[in-house]
Amino acid sequence: MELMNGRPADLEARLPKERRVYALLEGLGIAYSRVDHEPAMTMSGCIAVDEALGAPMCKNLLLCNRQCTDFYLLLMPGGKPFKTSVLSKQIGSSRLSFADGSYMEQFLDITPGSLSVLGLMNDKDHRVRLLIDADVLAGEYIGVHPCINTSSLRIRTKDLMEKLIPEMGHAPTMVTL
Repeated sequence: MELMNGRPADLEARLPKERRVYALLEGLGIAYSRVDHEPAMTMSGCIAVDEALGAPMCKNLLLCNRQCTDFYLLLMPGGKPFKTSVLSKQIGSSRLSFADGSYMEQFLDITPGSLSVLGLMNDKDHRVRLLIDADVLAGEYIGVHPCINTSSLRIRTKDLMEKLIPEMGHAPTMVTL
């Protein structure tokens, strides 16, 4: 894997949702570096990506309540264990579970294994509430997928919080897991 700055040279070979990510970042003046790789479906599959990026990939979980009426995108450090009960108490939603992959596609235009905060750019109806574990913000950089799991981007955490998330219109709820 080779770390490159900016978008791929051959954008036409990329999916429209990935091209939209690059356009959004560039439109906001957000610098980013990129690595292309084999599909990274799990956090263990992202270890080499972390090393190539020089930034930790974020674990992203799409959660919902039992009735499938409230949806949450949780960003947390990759190596941190997830405890539903701890999160449920903090956000006032009981019986959280993992949302079906069809909701990822419906709300975020992302397939399972590619979940990313960048998918919120596709959530025009604001169906998904953004939750961020405080530890995600500890580093200077964060690693995210550009809505596809065969590339990963390194962006400044500050740009994520001050430019990107406000532009997508999803005010984050900070949590501590």
